Amino acid sequence: MPKLDLAAIPLTNATGYPPPFDAAVEGRWYRRLAPAAGFGLMGASHVTLLPGAFSSQRHWHRGQDELVVILEGHAVLIDDAGETSVGPGDVLAFPAGKANGHCLHNRSGAPCVFVAISAGDKASDSGEYPDIDMVFDADGYARKDGTRYDARRVP
Repeated sequence: MPKLDLAAIPLTNATGYPPPFDAAVEGRWYRRLAPAAGFGLMGASHVTLLPGAFSSQRHWHRGQDELVVILEGHAVLIDDAGETSVGPGDVLAFPAGKANGHCLHNRSGAPCVFVAISAGDKASDSGEYPDIDMVFDADGYARKDGTRYDARRVP
C-alpha cells in the first residue's frame, strides 16, 4: 500500500556526529521513510525538531540533492545568505555541488515538522561543514586536515 504508517516506522534521534558536534541535534527526531517505502534510489525522512534543536550542523553535499518541505511549526534556515524564517508549506532546495552550508534551527516554543528528501549516490557523496572542523564522506567524518574522527555516519 502506498500510504506509509508513520507510527509503524521506528523513531530515533541517533546521530553519527562525534562529540561535541552531536549535542546540537539531540532534539532532532526522525523516521527513515525510504526503507519503509522500498526506495533504493532516494532518501526520505520525516523529521521533528524540538524547540532549540538543529536539524544538523551547517553542511553541504557534493553528490546529493536535498529538498525539505516544512509541514508544521516554524524554524530558521541558516545558510550562506544569512537567516530566513520558514514555516508550513515552505520548500527548501539544495542542489548537489553548490557550496551553500545550511541547516534548520527551531527557535520557537513548539515542534517543527518537515520531510527531508535526498537524491544521488550516497556511497560516493561527500561534503563539508563550514563552521566546524569537520568534513564527511561515505566512510564517516574527518577533520579538515584529513584526520579521521572515531565516528560513522548513520545510515
